[in-house]
Amino acid sequence: MKRIFTLSILAAAVLATGCTRIETGEVGVRVGFDKQVQQGELLPGSFNQVLIGDVLTFPIKDVNVKLEDMTPVARDNSTMKDFDAVVIYNINQAQVAELYSQKSQAFHARHNGDIYLMYNYIVQTARNAIYKEARKFEALDMADNRQAMEQSIKEQIQKSLAEEKLDGSLVIGQVLIRNIVPADSVVQSANDLVRAKNELKQKEVEVKTAEAEARRIAALNTNASAIQYMDAQARMKQADAALKVADAIASFKGQTLVIGAGANVNVGK
Repeated sequence: MKRIFTLSILAAAVLATGCTRIETGEVGVRVGFDKQVQQGELLPGSFNQVLIGDVLTFPIKDVNVKLEDMTPVARDNSTMKDFDAVVIYNINQAQVAELYSQKSQAFHARHNGDIYLMYNYIVQTARNAIYKEARKFEALDMADNRQAMEQSIKEQIQKSLAEEKLDGSLVIGQVLIRNIVPADSVVQSANDLVRAKNELKQKEVEVKTAEAEARRIAALNTNASAIQYMDAQARMKQADAALKVADAIASFKGQTLVIGAGANVNVGK
């Protein structure tokens, strides 16, 4: 009984210190003491001893490749101030051992004990696609065409994978453009253009206003004689009205003349 208990403790110690567990979203590959990669993948959830040889782990689900501080050239030959993107890819778990053993180690990246298969390869392929796509658009038009650019970049990466016969091993899930910033000179030129257009519109309004005023004055000058005639007619009517009032006052001389309600005027001799 004591021997069984001792063996149990030993087994537990070996399990705790000499085994590694493959986590969800990862695949493992065993490397022998001779440094040879053994074929066949170690699946998520499995415990694998590492007392003899080693076990390498590879994230395979939704691997994010960040591409930052890029400066592609736009169709107008201006260099973008900043262009950031993210490429998300997945790895066929049945191809992990083959990719690691047969592809250049420069294609892979290591971080916190994990190996990101083909990470550097995706970085370079995505950069090439982004710089090529940027050439199709003016600097100030890229932001408005973000979705079209994302789709085209994804298709270009997939085409490159197919040409290298990697389309069965790597799957591009999504391309996201995070930031698009044109050069300062391009932005300044755009602002100057908007300002010039606004000034032009203002001058056009001023010219139209001046033209309308000129037409009005010309019309007045053309009809000056008619205006003078109308003015003379008005003065004559006013004089005639005044004469009638004087006659009315004379006819009421010596009588009380009612001018308005409640007001009497006595017209004396």
